[in-house]
Amino acid sequence: MDKVIAKDTTVDKAIRKGLDVLGVDSHEADIVIISEGKKGIFGFGQKEAVVEITRKEIMDFDEAGDIQLAEIEDTVEDIVEDLEEDYPEAAEKILADQPEVDKVIYSDENVESFPEDYDEESGRDEAIAAVTAYLTSVAEAYGAPAIVTVEEKNNMLIFQMESEKPGLLIGKYGKIVNALQILAQALVQRYVRRRLSVIVNVGDYRERRAAVLESIADRTAERVLKTRQPVFLEPLPAFERKQIHARLSQNKRIKTHSEGKEPHRYLVVEIAD
Repeated sequence: MDKVIAKDTTVDKAIRKGLDVLGVDSHEADIVIISEGKKGIFGFGQKEAVVEITRKEIMDFDEAGDIQLAEIEDTVEDIVEDLEEDYPEAAEKILADQPEVDKVIYSDENVESFPEDYDEESGRDEAIAAVTAYLTSVAEAYGAPAIVTVEEKNNMLIFQMESEKPGLLIGKYGKIVNALQILAQALVQRYVRRRLSVIVNVGDYRERRAAVLESIADRTAERVLKTRQPVFLEPLPAFERKQIHARLSQNKRIKTHSEGKEPHRYLVVEIAD
């Protein structure tokens, strides 16, 4: 059995029941809340909580870098489909110069062999030049010419795009700027051996989005503390999940963990033990 529909008086009890049936832990399953249930009054109108729990597929990988590469490819594929659906006339232009990724390096271990005379600084400079050129060409092709600048701090490259048409580069729900960030991250790792995080920002979008994420985190914490029931947030990119986790980590009564598979991975917020 790989999937089960579980019911009980609360979401938490239904989840635990379903996990027991499948014989897995929460990190080994994808959990979807179908109904949060209803307490009712004096036993009348009570409705059970309903959840769907699916055993995660276990994938085999030959090399360490393949896991992160598979996740990036799945995420890019999902976003590309959204782009083509939302902007059919422009999608071809946006993705025309999409960098090809043969392998992605996500740790200090040398997964991919570099030349003996490899120079870290030169590799970083080449990565910055390649991403800057790529973002500039995409913005031009999309009809929203942009000036791209870069700042490096704390093992992070921040590519700032300034355009008179920022909305076109951000896209609905940030899909386009997030897609560009994923592709930029993949491109950077073709040139550098160490782990460098990449942020692509359009105008002040990341700052405004950070404020929204903090608000989501605060409201979620209030709900969890009030109901003492776990809250399952909508799927978010990894860097946004980290922002919410960082915000909630300040509250010792709350704990968080991620579940699901990219690009549908989400945060679970619950009472700390």
